[in-house]
Amino acid sequence: MMHFGDVPVYLYREPVDFRKQINGLGLIVETAMGRSIFDGGVFVFCNKRRDKLKVLYWDTTGFCLWHKRLEQDKLMWPKKHDDEIINWNHEQLDWLLRGFNVSQLKPHKPLKYNAI
Repeated sequence: MMHFGDVPVYLYREPVDFRKQINGLGLIVETAMGRSIFDGGVFVFCNKRRDKLKVLYWDTTGFCLWHKRLEQDKLMWPKKHDDEIINWNHEQLDWLLRGFNVSQLKPHKPLKYNAI
């Protein structure tokens, strides 16, 4: 399983033609997402059938492209809203890869106390 620490994870909600490789996906990052691939983010794309995803990132020495294909299930890809881009953390990406519906998982609310 991948682990990216505190690196931001960006999901592109529109389905992507999976014939696209590093250059084509990098162009989506820069033009449609308005981000720089070189800023340290991880960019996640899904196909129309929701049975494949690609993860693209720059690791300071070159591009990395990771591809996952599900054999029977579908990815619980977030529904499209006005915003085409979702900003997640590595834990949410891990949940997606493990088959969870991330939009329904809610962590405990943080508590703040001044005294015991």
